[in-house]
Amino acid sequence: MIRAASLPFTRTFILITRRTLIGASLLAVPTLLSLSSLAAERRAGPSSDLAIAQQLAELERRHGGRLGVAMLDTSSQRLISHRGDERFALCSTFKCLAAACVLARVDQKHEDLSRRIVYSAEQLVAYSPTTELHAGGQGLSVGSLCEAAMTLSDNTAANLLLDSVGGPEGLTAWLRSMGDTQTRLDRREPELNENRPDDLRDTTTPVAMLQTLNTLVLGEKLTPASRDQLTAWLVNNQTGDKKLRAGVPVSWRVGDKTGSGANNASNDVAVIWPGERGLMLVTAYYTGSRASGDQINALMADIGRLAAAM
Repeated sequence: MIRAASLPFTRTFILITRRTLIGASLLAVPTLLSLSSLAAERRAGPSSDLAIAQQLAELERRHGGRLGVAMLDTSSQRLISHRGDERFALCSTFKCLAAACVLARVDQKHEDLSRRIVYSAEQLVAYSPTTELHAGGQGLSVGSLCEAAMTLSDNTAANLLLDSVGGPEGLTAWLRSMGDTQTRLDRREPELNENRPDDLRDTTTPVAMLQTLNTLVLGEKLTPASRDQLTAWLVNNQTGDKKLRAGVPVSWRVGDKTGSGANNASNDVAVIWPGERGLMLVTAYYTGSRASGDQINALMADIGRLAAAM
């Protein structure tokens, strides 16, 4: 199994810049290459990396807004990135980090997934499908709160988890301890979804999130049991069926965490098990377009298809 200790990547690194964007536009690619044609190029050699990078630029040009993507094939350590070092609002993708931080505390005997957290109706925030059913009662276990935040994107559950790890500052400090110098959380739900242009608060970069996800899923920062639990929550997510998952072969196993916010922000970060090949990671952040929800879902599915063709 490839571990995160192999970072920094030994990689074919394709980074889209303004010059590359101009080059891509000069190629005048009218539509996305089909999955079959890209897969054929992959079998023929690494030239498909440039084709995939150009198609990411074309997706952004076609739909408008700003698109940030990072893709890693862990078997070859090939990384393809489009605006990979630019900042994007985390939105609800932070919830997989919060759940992982809780699991790290469990590993250190500082937390117990069976511990119950009692909360009041006054603590509820918008979109809390699980926690709203238990407010003012016996509460929910830490494990149930993690599941609600991860699989249903329950906002109150996420806030209660943040409280348990020292708030946004505590989560950010934990990320720094793992070597993530970019990702930061400054606020709670729902304020963290404000997504104002040029606001550094509550942001990450596609490459930073990918590296952290790689560390959590394949590295040694979590025990094997906690890695398995985090993976199970990702796989059981119910909010991503129309996003990255929609673009990969149905026989592949996929786990993901989505996010959305103001300025038409739509995000998805995914772990993909492509049959007998090595695990793949994809982080996709999109903001500032006038695209409809269906168009954004189609864009995310196209990114999934491009990742499948690596």
